[in-house]
Amino acid sequence: MSSLTSPAPVVADASGAPSRFVVGEEHFLLDGRPHQVLSGAIHYFRVHPDQWADRIRKARLMGLNTVETYVPWNAHQPSPDVGPRFDGDLDLARFLDLVAAEGMHAVVRPGPFVCAEWDNGGLPAWLFTDPELGVRRHEPRFLAAVQGFFDRLLPVLAAAQVDRGGPVVLVQVENEYGAYGSDQAYLAALAAMVRAGGITVPLFTCDQADATMLADGGLPGVLRTATFGSRTAERLAVLRAAQPTGPLMCAEFWNGWFDHWGTHHHRTDAAAQAAELDALLSAGASVNLYMFCGGTNFGFTSGANDKGIYAPTTTSYDYDAPLSEDGWPTAKYHAFRAVLARHGRVPDEEPPRRAPAPELAVELDEQVALDAVVDRLGPVLCFDAPPPVEAVGQHAGFTEYTTTLPARPAGDALVLPDVRDRAVVTLDGLVLGTVDRETRTAVLAVPPTAGGTLRVLLEDQGRVNYGPRIGEPKGLLGGVRLGAEELRGWRVRPVALNLDVVRGALRPAPGGPRAGTAFHRGTFDLATSADLHLRLDGWTKGVAFVNGFALGRYWSRGPQRTLYVPGPVTRAGANELVVLELHGTADARARFVAEPDLGPDEA
Repeated sequence: MSSLTSPAPVVADASGAPSRFVVGEEHFLLDGRPHQVLSGAIHYFRVHPDQWADRIRKARLMGLNTVETYVPWNAHQPSPDVGPRFDGDLDLARFLDLVAAEGMHAVVRPGPFVCAEWDNGGLPAWLFTDPELGVRRHEPRFLAAVQGFFDRLLPVLAAAQVDRGGPVVLVQVENEYGAYGSDQAYLAALAAMVRAGGITVPLFTCDQADATMLADGGLPGVLRTATFGSRTAERLAVLRAAQPTGPLMCAEFWNGWFDHWGTHHHRTDAAAQAAELDALLSAGASVNLYMFCGGTNFGFTSGANDKGIYAPTTTSYDYDAPLSEDGWPTAKYHAFRAVLARHGRVPDEEPPRRAPAPELAVELDEQVALDAVVDRLGPVLCFDAPPPVEAVGQHAGFTEYTTTLPARPAGDALVLPDVRDRAVVTLDGLVLGTVDRETRTAVLAVPPTAGGTLRVLLEDQGRVNYGPRIGEPKGLLGGVRLGAEELRGWRVRPVALNLDVVRGALRPAPGGPRAGTAFHRGTFDLATSADLHLRLDGWTKGVAFVNGFALGRYWSRGPQRTLYVPGPVTRAGANELVVLELHGTADARARFVAEPDLGPDEA
């Protein structure tokens, strides 16, 4: 990569051939000519793989020349006992091939930390079972683990570089590190790993447009880029002060925002965002739209923030992006396309507008209580005191804690001092209540009892993805007390949502209200496979599946009111809907509606 303080030399790749893409004094240079990167973020891990080509093509039709993506380590390697996989829904090489097939370039951000409002910021939870491991710093065990991941990842990226006929032109080192630390040795070690892994295209760092963050998160000889979504001239001036020469780039142009459960759906003004984009491009800067298409936090992949109050992220990652969660152009798409047309050539073809999705009702006419099948959903391990969920190898989803409650008269309260993140508590099937980290609920009343089985169904609602709480443990922490007595003798079970087990235990169930934590199943017919929008009015909180595909969490508190069902997971003829409802439902029916409903905006 060229120096930022001297004229740009010709850089050779590993074969000795001149590099096609370099960092110059003022611009990126592609084949020796100034080049403006016009990128949009599409996270392959948030989009069904059969829809990758569609989303990439629509980026090109808007006028972009580049696609950017993170690489989430924890998705590729959920267990330390199995090496990272790069196939199926995580086939990064195929995603990059599809980018190349559209004649576009790629920017790849492999972390190892990515933030992205993704569970644990992309860092595997199993890393932190070693309490001495140094999170995001120059610590041998952490660096060794990163090296193990990079040994599998970097050959994929190296083969896809522009100098080898692929699309990759830029690779990031870490991510917004200046907001977290200032360990230059750590950043240098990561950069050395990336170079040793065969990456010859330019590297870059990415930080908020703040002088201290740009200094702490940057490396000598590595391009610094900034993140912002407004006050463009001011933020570019901060970046230029931190980096006197080299291309200016906004590596995350925040054109929308993400949502937390219990808040509103964020929207930004399309015309105002387009004006900021116009100012950015008029200054000659390169850009990466964050996001171009946000996609979905399928399954248990959504992260959380904690700046004093724990705030889990919704299943939808629509982000109010130019391309909606389900892949359709928005007003922002057309506003941005008009801006891009003023700065370069935009294809004549425009993508179509959204057509209504099929509308139908589904009767979930089969049911089985979770308690009736939980013995077959995971092994039990025994502990004196309740451990974190990591101790039983559970890194996402649900964990069941049970113990025997001693006989007690009325007046004693059950105290759960540190629940991460939410738990439904029952005594011999009687619901005592819900304990919630977000609202800091910690005490439940217990009726007079001659003893009984206390069950705590704990839900990990998403690991913190930003700030000092990255890598924190989940579970029932700090002990559990009945009155002044700490409860001992716990049986702990990681609950795997194995639908084959559930299907074998389902029984016909009446319509109308249903109580308790249970699986519910129904079927519906489609003329052809199609995108759907699942609405669960009358249901409270849980997880939904279509044809075995985990759509993600739903919650009546909103703002999100519908779950996106990607068309490729549906089929012509009979389809299956399974819902794990935690609190019971007022109506055992569900609906598929014509359009998404992500909730009211701030106004």
